Amino acid sequence: MTRVLLVDDQSLLRQSLAVIIDNEPDLTVVGQAGDGVEALLQARATRPDVVLMDVRMPRVDGLEATRRICTDPVLRDCRVLVLSMFELDEYVYEALQAGASGFLLKDARPEVLADAVRRTHRGESLFAPSILTRLVAHYVSAPRPERLADVLRHLTRREVEVLALIGKGQSNEEIADSLGISIKTVKSHITHLMAKLKARDRAQLVIAAFDTALVQPRPV
Repeated sequence: MTRVLLVDDQSLLRQSLAVIIDNEPDLTVVGQAGDGVEALLQARATRPDVVLMDVRMPRVDGLEATRRICTDPVLRDCRVLVLSMFELDEYVYEALQAGASGFLLKDARPEVLADAVRRTHRGESLFAPSILTRLVAHYVSAPRPERLADVLRHLTRREVEVLALIGKGQSNEEIADSLGISIKTVKSHITHLMAKLKARDRAQLVIAAFDTALVQPRPV
């Protein structure tokens, strides 16, 4: 079972999310919180696999709560999926910098939400397509202290191929089909990529793929 902590200041929405999550045979809600302070306390108490995190909340907002959870050694195996009504760019960038593994809009269909929780738990960072497009455009155009081109020299040919497909948004299964290799091999390559590129999760590998020009951004 994938253990989920729900964090939102609206109790009605939390209850609705709980119904969606608990109706899935492999997902279960282990706790709820109404603000960032409660979120950290509940996370430490319940040790969830995934935290569904709202952004705008009293006392401590979701971005700061995400930062605290992702830097807490006790919660090193916990992943955060930010769930917001807003597509505001600054929220997306701050969520990624805070350590979030994905950013989904609250208008997502129930089945999309459930799948997002599963993928987040598996380490497959997830962003709504419209958000990912702007996110990538921002990181590619923003001034950066150094490019990662030199790093590519330390990657194997296969690792470069996997990184490019990650940048295109392909799942592990799709990468395996594209390259004619097993899922286990794909996961092994991703583990090596994270270590070599010092990436915390798949979201940062997406950025690296664009930053090294393995993938070109589409016009926004």
